[in-house]
Amino acid sequence: MMWQDDYRKKCVSAEAAIKKLQGMRRIVVGHACSEPTTLIDALIAQKTLFHALEIVHMVAMGKSAYTEPGMEKYFRHNALFVGGSTRAAVQANRADYTPCFFYEVPQLFREGQLPVDAALIQVSKPDDHGYCSFGLSNDYTKPAAEAAEVVIAEVNDQMPRTFGDNFIHVSELDCIVETSVPLLQMPRAAIGDAERAIGGYCSELIENGSTLQLGIGGIPDAVLLSLTDKSGLGIHSEMFSDGVVDLYEAGVITNQNKTLHKGQMVVTFVMGTDRLYRFINDNPMVAFYPVDYVNHPAVIAKNHKMVSINSCIEVDLMGQVSSESIGYKQFSGTGGQVDYVRGTRMAKGGKSIIAMPSTAKRGTMSRIVPLLKEGSAVTTSRNDVHFIVTEYGIADLRGKTLKARAKALIDIAHPRFRSELAEMVERRFKPQ
Repeated sequence: MMWQDDYRKKCVSAEAAIKKLQGMRRIVVGHACSEPTTLIDALIAQKTLFHALEIVHMVAMGKSAYTEPGMEKYFRHNALFVGGSTRAAVQANRADYTPCFFYEVPQLFREGQLPVDAALIQVSKPDDHGYCSFGLSNDYTKPAAEAAEVVIAEVNDQMPRTFGDNFIHVSELDCIVETSVPLLQMPRAAIGDAERAIGGYCSELIENGSTLQLGIGGIPDAVLLSLTDKSGLGIHSEMFSDGVVDLYEAGVITNQNKTLHKGQMVVTFVMGTDRLYRFINDNPMVAFYPVDYVNHPAVIAKNHKMVSINSCIEVDLMGQVSSESIGYKQFSGTGGQVDYVRGTRMAKGGKSIIAMPSTAKRGTMSRIVPLLKEGSAVTTSRNDVHFIVTEYGIADLRGKTLKARAKALIDIAHPRFRSELAEMVERRFKPQ
């Protein structure tokens, strides 16, 4: 059978596709800006077909209506990373959070800790050979589709065709729902004075020819803005956004000094605006691979002069980094931070940077604290941490004693809190 005939046979309405999920226990939804919104809307519209259907997702960029009050009878969200639209449900115990390293998520699907009954994905229209691209998000989405009993694909003619190990053939799809809808977007974050100062300090640590991993938000964007005087940079990152396009067009990012995938930006998903989506479309210089490859510490370590830049909620005076919870409240997730902290540690000339403003709540709270809040998760351990950066400078913690670490961190804390922090250190290390 020609793939075109197979394709036409599998085309159904969103409502008919969702009916295929009846009786299932767990579904996995495509990630971030590749969330299949038409399928999710149809799922919500037919909620009475389901009883406690588990919906596994990481960064949810859609409305996440399945987490709203009153939906508990029909759906139970299992967040592998808590996003803005799912946070309230997790904190109210209407949804669950599963701790995990990002690079290990595909293993959870393949090895049966989280068996996948169905994967709901969004892909590009097929090429001349019947292959659809996963477009914006490969990450755990492609591995979930490979592990699923049933694959339901929203084929959106607005989804970019992207390269790498990033395709699925029409023969591997069970249901196809054709759509033509705008993709979810992530606008650029606001950048203030603190973020600009942090970007400048991070720039001091980034040498020409480095390969970069960047997170999400104002600080990574500010770092990119500070790198216009650099040369020969490369990208190996779990994600990137519009700021990378700016540096590529300025000739700063060339990918020519990379020791792994020379000449290519390697990524597992992207989030941004139409400008970014146009840039990656049909562009073989941008290569998407599953997260268990892109984020595996041993793979990351193959990039010489690898630099990872991530943010956090608070750091204690021992160097313990909490990036995902505020006390007992789960705020986000581990994501790929530890994947890259450990990968860069093993890389020749590698540097991991945790960057954050020195204060929170409009300057009323220090993010550098004597002890993490009770219940806060340690994301990056004190044994793994390297550089901490605030708008007041750089603290290099590697190889330092507890007392020396505390002093280095106090030096980059907001001046308003330094004397209080110093008093705590004095009491702690006072001779007995």
